[in-house]
Amino acid sequence: MKHEVTLDLCKNSVVPVGSTDIEISVSLATGKLGTLLISKGNIEWMPANKSVNARRFTWRQFADKMKEGKPVKKKKKA
Repeated sequence: MKHEVTLDLCKNSVVPVGSTDIEISVSLATGKLGTLLISKGNIEWMPANKSVNARRFTWRQFADKMKEGKPVKKKKKA
C-alpha cells in the first residue's frame, strides 16, 4: 500500500517525502537515544548503538500504537 508522507518544516512549508528516508536523530543531554527513519512505506526506530535491532511499523501499525499513548490537546495552526 502506497502512502503519501509529507514533512512540515515550518508553517505552510510542506515537503513530500521522496524515495530517500528522512532521518531524525534523538538525543538527551546524557547521549543519543536513537534514530527515527521515516519513509513512504513505514517508520523505523533504531536505538543508539543497536542498529541491527531496529523496530519497524507500517503506518497503520504506528497509528494503532499511538492510540495507546497519553492524549494531549494540540493548539490549532494559525
